Parts: sequence; C-alpha cells; structure tokens
Amino acid sequence: MRTYRKYLVLFAAPALVLAACSSGPDQPDTVAGQFADALNRDDVAAAAALTDNPATATDTLGKLYDGLGKDVRFEVRSADENGFSLAATWKLGKEGKSEWTYTTNGAARDTGEGWKVKWDPATIAPGLAAGPLSYRLVSPPPARILDSAGGELMTEQVVTLVNVAPGADLPALADLLGPLAPGITAQSLQSDLAVGQGKPITAITLRGADIAPIQDLLAAVPGVTLTPQTRLLTTDKALAAPTMSGLTELWQKSADANAGWAVLAQTSQGPQRVAGADPTPTADIATTLDVGLQRAAEAALAPIAQPAAIVALQPSTGDVVAVAQNSAADTQGPIALTGLYPPGSTFKTITVSAALQAGTVTPDTVLPCPGTANIEGRRIPNDNKFDLGEVPLHTAFARSCNTTMGALGARLPADALTNAATQLGLGIDYITPGLTTVTGKVPPADTSALRVESAIGQGQVTASPFGMALVAASIAHGAVPVPTLVEGQRGTQDQTPAVLPPTIADQLKSMMRETITGGTATQLRDIPGLLGKTGTAEYIDDTHAHGWFVGIDGDLAFAVFVSDAGSSGPAVDAAGRMLRTSR
Repeated sequence: MRTYRKYLVLFAAPALVLAACSSGPDQPDTVAGQFADALNRDDVAAAAALTDNPATATDTLGKLYDGLGKDVRFEVRSADENGFSLAATWKLGKEGKSEWTYTTNGAARDTGEGWKVKWDPATIAPGLAAGPLSYRLVSPPPARILDSAGGELMTEQVVTLVNVAPGADLPALADLLGPLAPGITAQSLQSDLAVGQGKPITAITLRGADIAPIQDLLAAVPGVTLTPQTRLLTTDKALAAPTMSGLTELWQKSADANAGWAVLAQTSQGPQRVAGADPTPTADIATTLDVGLQRAAEAALAPIAQPAAIVALQPSTGDVVAVAQNSAADTQGPIALTGLYPPGSTFKTITVSAALQAGTVTPDTVLPCPGTANIEGRRIPNDNKFDLGEVPLHTAFARSCNTTMGALGARLPADALTNAATQLGLGIDYITPGLTTVTGKVPPADTSALRVESAIGQGQVTASPFGMALVAASIAHGAVPVPTLVEGQRGTQDQTPAVLPPTIADQLKSMMRETITGGTATQLRDIPGLLGKTGTAEYIDDTHAHGWFVGIDGDLAFAVFVSDAGSSGPAVDAAGRMLRTSR
C-alpha cells in the first residue's frame, strides 16, 4: 500500500518540477505539491522546510506521526493565488483497520526567500491546532461468556497489578501477599527483581475481592505501585478449564471486530475527540459448558498427583459440556484437548468394531484368552497374565483380554483399524470455534505385527482425551457428532466418516455395559445404566503405564486420562467421583 502510494506521488513529480521554474499564480500549486510530496514520504524535515515556521512545523509534524503513524496519503485537490486544499487519508491502527479522511485548506506566501506554505496546524489535520493528535480503539460494551444454563461463566473484571520496584520493602509486601499466594516470600520477590535487572516487576495480579481488604496497606508499602486493568476472567476463580483460553480469544476477536475508534487532540482541558466511529454492540457468547459437571470433573481430578484430564460431550448434539485438568496437567498445557498418548485397551472399542464389521466374529464367537500369547512374533500378556481359557468375544472385551484382541487385529486388513477409528471420530481433524483439538492418529498397519500392537492401543496408535471422548460419544450416538463449544457455531471437519452400522453400535454398547457389570470396572456398578471401557497403556517400558476410562451415561460420553497411573484404577475412580457428584 505504501509503495503504491509513493509511486503515484513520484509520478506526479515532473509536473511539480516544471511548475517550480515559473513564478506568479502557479507558485502556490508548486509549493503545495512539494509539501504534500514531503508529507507522503514521511520526510518531516523536508516538509517543515517548505513552511514559513520550520521549527514549529518540525515539532508538530513529528508528534503527529508519532501519534497517528505514517500510513497516510496527502493530495493537492486545488490551488490558486488564494490558497490550496489538501485531501488526506489515514490508515490507523493495526493493519490500517480504521480510515480517517478529510479535506483542509492552506495558504502559501512569498517570503522573499521563495514561496512557503503558511504554517497552520489546521492545514495538516482537523484538531491539530488544539494539541497533539493520537489514535485509540474504543471498545464496545463488554460481552459476557455464558454457560449452557445462561449463567455468567466469564466477564470483564477489574484486576490490580501489584508492581514492585528495586528497593521496595519486600518483607512487608510478602507479609501482605503471603496469605493469598503462599509462594510469595521476601526471598522470591528479591529473586524476581534480580531477574528483572533493575526494572520493576509484577509480583501478583489480584481480583477486586482479593485486594480490597489489603489495598490501602499495599499502597502504603514503599516501592509498591498498584495498577488497575480490565481482563476477561471466570466469575468463579476456582474454574480454570483449558476451554477458557479459546473462549477468551473468541471474545477478543468479537470485541476487536466491533470496536470503534477515535482521534483525540490532547488539549490543556484534556482529550477532545476530533474524529472517529462509535463501537457496535457485541453479543454475549453462549457456550455449551455445564458448570455443575465442570466443577464435578475438576473435583474428581483434584486428589490425583499425576497429570490427569476429563473431557465430556453430549452425544446427541456434540456439545462439549466439560473439559477439566488438574494442576499437574496444567503445567504441560491443554493435554485434555491436544495431548496424544497410547489409548491402551480403550482402543478395543475400535478393534472390536473393525472385527465385527469384517464379519469374522460376532459378540458370541468363542475365542481363546490365554494369559500370554506369541502373536506374529510379538509376546502379548494379559494384565497380571490372567487366563480365561475359551470365552465369548463379549467376555474377552469386558475382561480386557489383550491376547484375544491382538489375535483379532493380526487377521484384519492393513487399513481396517484406521477406517474403524475414523467411523468413531478418531483421526478426524476439527475446526471448532473457541476450541483447539487433536483427536489422534491411527495409521494403517502394513504388517501383522503392527496390527497386533494397534489392536491393543499401543504401537503407532495415539489419542487425546478429547479424541477418546468423541469415540464414546460416537458409539452412544451411532454416528460421529460434530463437536460444538459455542451455541450456533458448529465445528467443521476435514473428512466425512463412513457410517457406523447401527447393529455394531448396539453390540459395542452391550459389551461396554458388561464391562461395568462383570468386567474391569465393577466398582462403578452402583451407577445405573453406565457403559464403559478401561484402558492401561504402556509407554517408555513395561514399568510405566497410563490409565484410561471411557464411559457413556445416558446422553453423556466422557474420557478420563491419568498419566503414569500404572493401571486404569485411578481413571475409573475419578469417573466415579465425577458421576456420583453430578447426579
């Protein structure tokens, strides 16, 4: 844009040079053109030199460009012995979001040392005579982010930054902040100041309710300054779901798109608006999040020391109703939505789906479940090497027989597990407003040995907690629901999966029910109608294993993940705590 604009100005330059060789009435046109050309080149010195008051012009023009930027085009519209007019177009703000156009009038005179523009700030911009100009966005009235019941989930609130300068009374400050943040001590503050290399640091940011009892005391501490700001925060500060960052970004985009703008003159009486546009109202953002279930999920994970996460969806709609992580998981990022791990035996939902669709087995087909088996050169053990002998497939599923599933997988085509996974949402990429997710990866297994690994959720297979929650939701719904976090803004997907045959979905649900009533998750038998599948997934070596549980409770599907849990037990227990609390 700038290059193109300057090209136009330079193209006109020969005419200006020719005019400069003449005298008389053409002179205002010539000096006005030269003046506009210098302004368009952002050449303050050259523009000021063309005026009859270079010192004042230099100061004013320098401040003008500092306040409004340099993305501007001046054009002489008319000029004669009585003066000239300038048309200006400014592109203001980030990426030139705001446009300010106007026309001003000016005059030129013969100073005896040549023709000069008569200096008048009003010739450059309206309001400039009153004081330096600046640009700012004008935010619309802040929208709210609502939960699924219409309650306030996040609102714009005033917070206070507690800033600390070198030489501050650190012991006194630590005494005041310690009860709110036990990690803050005089020593920790001193260490932070050392890192700051002589610059002030922000010790903590406090909500209004937290700072109110100690605000006056903080303000009285030498070296401490309090700076209020507005931020979008959860109304309940105990809520800290991974979904909040995506919703904040969505909220900010809406605020930016609806923002107004203003050009202000800094006068002795204060800022005066010279130009601008009013902001347009923004609508509240209604989410699908169930705050009661969210709190239950967070409480269910709180006792777990290892990183842990829960994702819950509504199968009938695809609505995301809860996404929770414990503090250990938060240090690793949004693992609930994008963390990829071997899903272990929860993947047997997909293995059995593929085998049933291949037509080689039915739920009642009797298959061997030895304690260990050597399948295609891969030694597969059951958990603690339990041996069931010959059992129906539904029993092998409910009891989580690795040896049975490994043998099934070995006989499948290379892409069978990939296709079955896609039918249940795993491996599909979604673009969901307010949500960044990765479901997982199930690459084709070109060798039978790889298919054995994949069949028990190991090898090259990975899934996120979100991905496995989507698998459970797809089984419950009979098709892959499109995830949605913001009402009215459904997500899109990079592929349309093949339809899961209804009989397969029903058979999977029956087997998942048996997992609760007589399989590996009988500790949840008190929850009526619950369906589920446990999973233990080795990683690094056979001494480390993640714990998983996926479940369906009516129109609720969820996945629980506990890193390095050693077994599925902690994940199953967390699911129980969540479900019993939310009922």
